[in-house]
Amino acid sequence: MIGKIRKKLLPPKLSEAIPDPIICPICSRIIPESQKDAHHLIPKSKGGKSTEYLHRICHKQIHALFNENELTKILNTAESLRNHSDMQTFINWVKNKPDNFYERAAKSSRIKK
Repeated sequence: MIGKIRKKLLPPKLSEAIPDPIICPICSRIIPESQKDAHHLIPKSKGGKSTEYLHRICHKQIHALFNENELTKILNTAESLRNHSDMQTFINWVKNKPDNFYERAAKSSRIKK
């Protein structure tokens, strides 16, 4: 039997070292750990509990385009979001970007004098 401390020092087993990649249900690209966001399919404020992992940029786009009522009543599945025309425009734009692509809003560039 191996002690807890010694067990932590052992290298991880091959099956533990390489987790299965998570695919974004919106843009169908692999989600890197640094870009993984949990999205409530039905907003928490409306009683939603189930979540799905999305790219951070896809998640932000959803909340930029749709309000909580739309997400609750109409767009409460990844498929319905993916098929919406506004999301289709975004998906066509982002699908050729690298998996770790995340464009942040530019901060105002003030020149100090």
